[in-house]
Amino acid sequence: MAVPETQPAPQGSVADQNAPIAAAAEPRKKLLGRQFYESIGSPKYIIAPMVDRSEFVGSPTNVLFGSQLTGLEAWRMLTRSFMTPEDQKKVLAYSPMYHARLFREQANVRVQHFHPTRAAAGKGEDESPYLDGNPSFDRPLFVQFCANDPDDFLEAARHVAPYCDAVDLNLGCPQGIAKRGHYGAFLQEDWDLIYRLINRLHNELSIPVTAKFRIQETKEKTLEYAKMILSAGANIITVHGRRREQKGHNTGLADWSYIRYLRDNLPPETVIFANGNNLNYEDLDRCLEETGADGVMSAEGNLSDPSIFSKPPPVGSEGREYWRGRDGKGGYRIDAMLRRYLDIIYKYVLEQPVPERKPLWLPSDAVEEEFEQTTETTEEAEDGPPKKKQKREKSKRAASPSLGVMQGHLFQLLRPMVSVHTNVRDALARSRPGDMPAFENVLALVEQAIKKGLKEYEQFPERFEKDPNQELTGSKATIAEYGRPWWICQPHIRPLPEEAVELGALTVKKKNDGNEKPKADESSEKATPAAEGSATPSKSDVDATTPATTTTPDNLVSG
Repeated sequence: MAVPETQPAPQGSVADQNAPIAAAAEPRKKLLGRQFYESIGSPKYIIAPMVDRSEFVGSPTNVLFGSQLTGLEAWRMLTRSFMTPEDQKKVLAYSPMYHARLFREQANVRVQHFHPTRAAAGKGEDESPYLDGNPSFDRPLFVQFCANDPDDFLEAARHVAPYCDAVDLNLGCPQGIAKRGHYGAFLQEDWDLIYRLINRLHNELSIPVTAKFRIQETKEKTLEYAKMILSAGANIITVHGRRREQKGHNTGLADWSYIRYLRDNLPPETVIFANGNNLNYEDLDRCLEETGADGVMSAEGNLSDPSIFSKPPPVGSEGREYWRGRDGKGGYRIDAMLRRYLDIIYKYVLEQPVPERKPLWLPSDAVEEEFEQTTETTEEAEDGPPKKKQKREKSKRAASPSLGVMQGHLFQLLRPMVSVHTNVRDALARSRPGDMPAFENVLALVEQAIKKGLKEYEQFPERFEKDPNQELTGSKATIAEYGRPWWICQPHIRPLPEEAVELGALTVKKKNDGNEKPKADESSEKATPAAEGSATPSKSDVDATTPATTTTPDNLVSG
């Protein structure tokens, strides 16, 4: 299978895409606000700043710079690869969230985790573009930092400024590590510090500064908060329609009406990105229409389905990668997505030839017994003799740190099927960074499972299709609307907070007399919670009364 090619995104003030380093060294006119937004192509779709679930624990060094955090360039490329060249120009990507002080102070941190040139990645002295911010496939790009010191923020930003279009301040991370480190959403009470952080870059950095934040207790306070951030010099604001305490099992619904309130009460030249409640392609335009935002950002929805920004192919033009059921619902196949991802890793990260692959199997194809036998042999190899396993372990240890994020990404991508096909889960759990034979084995097992699933669907479609007349509420209704057969990329649907309480996954903190209970969302029967929330915004008065809760950590997104 050929590696999908991506088209270069518009570069704005970068004059020569074929010589980005030379162009970056020349003084660039600093455009601001909507003028800046238009210079980078007025992107409509935004890939959120994300971190890997398994690494958001422990010390700040592990949280922000563990080996699991690089390699997102490949995921950004994967997202763009499903789009037409014209639509690729509408995509803006964010880097993972970096810790400004560590990024400023430790050269090894920069070398390990930000690779704009081959030299920066430790590949000799060649200053040609490599991964992060490469004009051929990774622009426009915003680099995000968490920070609580203006000097750290500015000096960290100067390291990346030649290779990106803007630097973003994270004011949305709601996790405990952000509270202990005093950054992210836990700066929102310190308006003076936020102002100084943004204003310092606005006045002294060569490229624009932007900010991403969460809504406050009321629409009025959110508006004042946004005005302060804009007055400090933020050129674009990204608004996550959830409050700081909405995370884990208490994630609940994002409230698009807050974003609409900002749109209606801020100057029209203000550029606003909306974040939250986007589960599939159809939700994106609905979000833009209801919020009035200029662009829509996807975080966990993108990790569950990297094709979320891609318009589904017309009926009859699905090819082998896209599957559409008899009920008209469809999506990209997980095996197709996994193939593309691995092929991008081979070509751009490892710089190795992409393996030749047989076409993805369709029910209309002849049965190939050899395929199944090969897969079974591959699976059995995991329990091979000690020498073979020792050799595999050696190759794993020698892997590049930039490959460490693969396992976390694939667990997210394969979530719909690993609970059914535990052999896939176990094989993926055994994989190690850079052990491409192990990931090829996972792919073989996935392809075999999907082949069997497609055969079963052809014989018993009723096993996979929901009864349209069935009356469902809450998250069950959302699953019925957005769910697909397990071989299709799809959003992860979380229970509503009140459902999580009933399941025992969410407990209520005692307040005063200890009798206070979570107030159920009055619109829960029609609302749809999910990976990023719901396609239906929650009511403001309900959001404003969400109780204090003890939550299960959900650390996939940086805020």
